[in-house]
Order: sequence, then structure tokens, then C-alpha cells
Amino acid sequence: MNLYIQIENNQPINHPAFEDNLIQAFGEIPSNWESFVRSEKPTCGIYQVIEEQESIYEKVNGLWTDVWVTREMTAEEKTAKQQTVIDAFNSRDQAQNWSAWTFDEATCTMQPPIPKPDRVEGKTIFWCGAESNWKEAQNRPDGDYKFDFTAWQWVAL
Repeated sequence: MNLYIQIENNQPINHPAFEDNLIQAFGEIPSNWESFVRSEKPTCGIYQVIEEQESIYEKVNGLWTDVWVTREMTAEEKTAKQQTVIDAFNSRDQAQNWSAWTFDEATCTMQPPIPKPDRVEGKTIFWCGAESNWKEAQNRPDGDYKFDFTAWQWVAL
């Protein structure tokens, strides 16, 4: 569906409206309404933020559209995000199992010292902190279980 936005003094007024609604209300597209094309909210990079939760409307290459303002995080924001990831990782149940993992600043994730092997169909593979390696485990039984990394077995909850 086509969108239009009302323009006064070369500035957008209110929000875009559907062409059908304008024709129903006015019988045609009023002369002070111009074409508008929606643009999706961008996906930010790891250390970027969107300034406002709402887009602003601007004319770009002769067409009104949503404009999203993104920026790089400040050093303080970046440090806080990294610390949140580290804290969440370290506060997990049985966190000692992953104590050999390190923080990767480029991806803002915790990474194992050895990459996880490719998944083998029908096999369950977990990180074994006691051996500092990936290790096969029994498949999860039906029911309510969690994996005990110290005993290296599924335990009923």
C-alpha cells in the first residue's frame, strides 16, 4: 500500500497515511501530501545504539522516508555492556564449568578456548570444564532434567 505524508512549509506534519484512506477522506490525494516510503529500524552493530526509539521523517533523494539516527557507543556505554555480558555469564548456574572461557571484545561474547566441534546428529556435546574440552554427554531424557556438569549426567529436577 502506498503511503503519503502531509507537508507544510517543507516540513512533515503528523504521521504518514495510507493512500486509500486519503482518497476515502478527500476523494483524491491532496496536493500538500507527498509520497512516503517506510524504512525498517536498522540492526545496530555490537557497539552501536539508535539515538531515538522513533524515526524522524526526512526527504532523502526526493522521497520522504523514516530516518534512524545511530551512533557508536561511548567508552562508558561499551564498558557497561561488556560488564553486563560478563556478569550474566558468571552468574549462571554451575558457572565454574566455563571458567576457562574468555571475553571476546570484538563480538561482546564469552568464547571457549577451543571451538565447539561440528554438531554430530544424535550426539549431545557440552563444554567440560574439568577437562577443558568439549565432551559427549548422554542425550537428555524425557521429563524435567538439568545437566550436572560436575557429575557429568542429567539429574531430575
